[in-house]
Amino acid sequence: MENLILAGTPKTPTVELNAGNGTLLLKGRSIPENSIEFYKPILAWIEQYGTNANAQTTLQIQLEYFNTSSSKCLLDVFKRMETISGNVVIEWYYENDDEDMLEAGEDYEAIIRVPFKKIGVDQF
Repeated sequence: MENLILAGTPKTPTVELNAGNGTLLLKGRSIPENSIEFYKPILAWIEQYGTNANAQTTLQIQLEYFNTSSSKCLLDVFKRMETISGNVVIEWYYENDDEDMLEAGEDYEAIIRVPFKKIGVDQF
């Protein structure tokens, strides 16, 4: 399976979906003009990956900011992660002084049946 790599822009996150080692990364800002269109290939990739997933899959979310439409798309990503067999973990990174981002991670954690590991960092 091909990896999916998208370079980040000021409005879209860096995307690195690596089937070989089971790591998925979204990093940066997520405020695309059309969130649904931006996340469509990511969701399709995760769905295909889920048909032959690694024993360990880790989704790393390192977003400094995301808008409301991206929040719905992120929920869709997390729900796709629920369908992957094996050991699946979501690592939610947030800046230590960003209580809103920590709270967003806690909100997602309450909804999703995949373990969340919240990781505070000094800065991205």
